[in-house]
Amino acid sequence: MKLANVTGVGIGRDERSGADVIVVFVTRKVPRDRLPADDVVPQELDGVPVRVLAIGDVRARDETPGEPPEGR
Repeated sequence: MKLANVTGVGIGRDERSGADVIVVFVTRKVPRDRLPADDVVPQELDGVPVRVLAIGDVRARDETPGEPPEGR
């Protein structure tokens, strides 16, 4: 899914209904009316509900196996 602000896509369950959903991960949530039409995440794909989850910035980490991550 190549939309601005989208960092990944996965599958999951809706927290309220327990239904299967497509989860779209974004850096931050932006109101639909503030996005260009081409960057709006659809409410469903192929009949499956879509949920948007803000996860912040995603970066790869450079860690040596067996060593604790920085900051721990």
